[in-house]
Amino acid sequence: MSGHSKWSTIKRKKSALDAKRGKLFTRLGRELTIAAREGGGNPEANTRLRLAIARAKAANMPKENIERAIARGIGGGDDGVMMEEVTYEGYGPHGVAILVDVLTDNRNRTLSAIRTLFNRANGSLAEANAVAWQFERKGYIEISAEGVDPDELLLAAADAGADDVVTGEETHIVYTSREALSAVESKLSEAGYKITDSGLSWLAKNEIELGAEESMQVASLLEKLEELEEVQSVASNLSISDEVAAAMA
Repeated sequence: MSGHSKWSTIKRKKSALDAKRGKLFTRLGRELTIAAREGGGNPEANTRLRLAIARAKAANMPKENIERAIARGIGGGDDGVMMEEVTYEGYGPHGVAILVDVLTDNRNRTLSAIRTLFNRANGSLAEANAVAWQFERKGYIEISAEGVDPDELLLAAADAGADDVVTGEETHIVYTSREALSAVESKLSEAGYKITDSGLSWLAKNEIELGAEESMQVASLLEKLEELEEVQSVASNLSISDEVAAAMA
């Protein structure tokens, strides 16, 4: 799970750059839409949506933008746009397995953009289930490490029904089954832990290690995929070394 943990840290450090590029509201809007689609439009009953709304407000996202994104997630919205979730599978440079989750209103346009990036990186898209079997769908909960005793968190997470905890200097990540995500998140929140992010992610069953140069080639493709507006998340089975993580950040 180290690859997912480090990739999450890298993306968080790039958030300021995303804001400068004018992409922050787009990503926040997609988070709101996904959260509403998965758990409904009531933030009181949908923890993930409540967190997404809090992040959007912290970024000064206009209220009407927030409401429009939520309406789109539950199948409404006065713009008539209907969003569709799709997962694309492929192999990057050096045979690294990659899954790309997207939220799009035009599947053909998105597929074309993703295929182009894979081809330019000497990779290729794959048929359905050709890559996905190498991953597990897991719930993840990121918790601020500030003032948190890792041992106490391990016990609290286990009591809440979590599967695993990966501790770090800035954040700790609690992993759950897909079905247990909401319940574990609620229990940890009630216990006073500061949750900074949560959702569903693809976790590689077995990671592969590459040299620094080869890893950077794969990382370049992952970053380019992340930058596409329709892309919600990217997962790979690459084991990201500390050296590569530092270079990417």
